[in-house]
Amino acid sequence: MNQLLKVSTLAPAKVNWTLEVLGRRSDGYHEVRTVLQTVGLCDRITVSTAQELELVVRGPTGGPAAALAGFPPSDNLAYRAAALLRQRARGGLAGARIELEKVIPVGAGLGGGSSDAAAALRALDRLWALHLPANELARLGAHLGTDVPFFLFGGTALGLGRGDEVTPLPDVPPQRLLLAVPRRPVAGKTAAMYASLRDEHFGSGEASERLAAAIREGDIPGDGDVCNAFEAVVSEALPEAAAAAEQCRALGLRPHLAGSGPAHFVLLQAGTESAPLLEALSAAGLDAFEVMTMAASAATAIVEEP
Repeated sequence: MNQLLKVSTLAPAKVNWTLEVLGRRSDGYHEVRTVLQTVGLCDRITVSTAQELELVVRGPTGGPAAALAGFPPSDNLAYRAAALLRQRARGGLAGARIELEKVIPVGAGLGGGSSDAAAALRALDRLWALHLPANELARLGAHLGTDVPFFLFGGTALGLGRGDEVTPLPDVPPQRLLLAVPRRPVAGKTAAMYASLRDEHFGSGEASERLAAAIREGDIPGDGDVCNAFEAVVSEALPEAAAAAEQCRALGLRPHLAGSGPAHFVLLQAGTESAPLLEALSAAGLDAFEVMTMAASAATAIVEEP
């Protein structure tokens, strides 16, 4: 068998059908219940053989890649994932050139950095012929971020604990979504959102468990199933996100906060013309995308080059 010289894989964004916060844990994190979904707005990770670990980030001029310019590779989750995986292999490995084509907006609540980390783990496991089980890669990924384990499975999944205890669910039937993202990243927004939660915002996790059960029975998530604990505090903690939601409502849309924001997603009904909505949101100062929900097989597919 020829040695692999290059491996590439997509790093899709995600939305949360549900995101319930149950309370603070003894380790300082929060206990959550969440149903997550990969969607077809994707970065791409390509890894190839090299003597040392290298990272190259590229993307459209003025796009998300520009937000990462000037930061050292050690600040990038894809690079850190590579370093962690090489350490796990305990020597004997060469390096790798990691090429990141950045499309997902940075710091938007869409999980782009975590997805990049998962994609790097997945691609390098193949390039370096480690053949680690998905659960082992997920355990490594959890050291990098609570969303990383989910992206190693992709598709639709239930997240428990800090969100890093992942149970895959059946793929939901394809659905059209519209993403609306403020153009200015907000530093420290996740910590601010959690800090704003009070006891009355904590839930039981029942909505997530109920939706997971319905998905197992073949039901399709709808607007009435979507919930996010952070929407109760978004106006005070993240005004940029609240403004984006108002711009969506002004167009007759029903926006839902994506993760900890500031991005929102909208379920598009059959027959809805998206082009005028995308144009109006762009004119209002938002980056807007139409995407489809993404099945697990597509979200984790790998392309090899000998």
